[in-house]
Amino acid sequence: MFKHAQLETVKAWIGDAAHGALPLHARVQRAIRQLILDGVLDVGRPLPSSRALAKSLDVSRDTVEAAYSQLHAEGFIERRVGSGSFVSERAQRLPRRAVAKRAGSAEDALPLSRRGSILFQGGGVRDFLMSRPFAPGVPETRGFPLQIWERLGRQVLKEHGTSALLHSPPQGMEPLRRAIADYVNLERGARATPERVLVLTSSQQALTLCATVLLDAGDRIFIEDPVYHGARKAFDAAGLECVPVPLDADGMRLEHLREATQPAKAVFLTPSHQFPTGATLALDRRLAIIEWAQQEQAWIIEDDYDSEFHYAGKPTACVQGLDPYERTIYIGTFTKSLFPGLRIGYMVLPPSLVAPMTVARTLLDGHSAPIPQLTLARFIEGGHFGAHVRTMRAVYAERRDVLERLVRQHLADFVEPRIPAGGMQMPCVFIRDIPEREAVESARRAGIDLLGLTGLHASSRHEAGFLMGFAAHAPNELEVAVKKLADVLHRLRR
Repeated sequence: MFKHAQLETVKAWIGDAAHGALPLHARVQRAIRQLILDGVLDVGRPLPSSRALAKSLDVSRDTVEAAYSQLHAEGFIERRVGSGSFVSERAQRLPRRAVAKRAGSAEDALPLSRRGSILFQGGGVRDFLMSRPFAPGVPETRGFPLQIWERLGRQVLKEHGTSALLHSPPQGMEPLRRAIADYVNLERGARATPERVLVLTSSQQALTLCATVLLDAGDRIFIEDPVYHGARKAFDAAGLECVPVPLDADGMRLEHLREATQPAKAVFLTPSHQFPTGATLALDRRLAIIEWAQQEQAWIIEDDYDSEFHYAGKPTACVQGLDPYERTIYIGTFTKSLFPGLRIGYMVLPPSLVAPMTVARTLLDGHSAPIPQLTLARFIEGGHFGAHVRTMRAVYAERRDVLERLVRQHLADFVEPRIPAGGMQMPCVFIRDIPEREAVESARRAGIDLLGLTGLHASSRHEAGFLMGFAAHAPNELEVAVKKLADVLHRLRR
């Protein structure tokens, strides 16, 4: 028979709301199985009769019989005619969870590889799942033309039928690769053809591919300082040695590349709108870095993550379009320009890298979903993408200006805003001694998401502060959130 504590454990297990989707007999069966796995019920231990257990649990006898039958079929118990049910001797060979009660402690944790430890300790890349103020990089989705998107999706299904339900080629659907090539050639001054485009799920996947396909563990890569945290974590996880290069108003200071005592295999850039400072890499530096890459036979990894949103004239042509030596990998994404749930990014590759990158991509996720790819291709070809970007560019420019005014009005005692010429977030630097981590955490508890600046620096030369995303919230919402943030900072100052 069950002891009182064991019976209460079974009752608690079957009454747990987390198990509510299971049929009652399955809950009884799994509760008893758990007692056996945890070593609470020893081998040879007799179980209550189905009638007695049914009465104790206030369930039907058929329910307990069904549970016992399943336990018997799985080998957890033996049923002997005239004697009853017993914990099976085979259960003696099962892993005894009672031995691992301290699991989760450092000494009992399963060992990870060095790469696994770096991945885990790095914390991954935190996406802001909810559109709370001032999450950086989050676009406004409430004005997205859903009716047009839905209509184009129906057209795709009507034209392609069930073939749209199959795998996509790992390089991506040809209509989308063609649309992307035409777009980046026209709008970004790139040198792209459909054959050189690789469609991916995100720019983060592109960074991971670059880190693992182009470089070996221990290789050096120059990175901007400060730098996009997703890029640095991808490079760290691949075992690369990240060498920080300081910035000024014109972007990366290239003398640090030329004067380096040890060569690097690649350089990572966000030249159109540096993350997080907002600086634009000057044309002469773009040309110089192309010559450096050719001379060193190094790669240029160009992340053009939000160049669509430039608020003062046209953005500077991308580095890839200026590079006659084909040493540049161009990375783009539709997460910022359209909506995060789309999960479509891309690379424009030198011809020699198309096959290696495509093969490597098959080991990550195989392919991107065909229906969104084909829908996006029509969205671009029909001019809807360009129209949406133009609309949102005006919206975001207004919201940037509103946020600047609100910061100067309500946060002037704490931070100095650095007004970006483009993008979706505004850096704000502390002008008084306020602990950055505490400020970010206190804001989070108040319903506000900030990204601290300190963690974006690889060197000790940095200013404390935070990024404030402004794209996803209307002016009145920005005002409410800024006032709330002012209250948070006032409390910290006290």
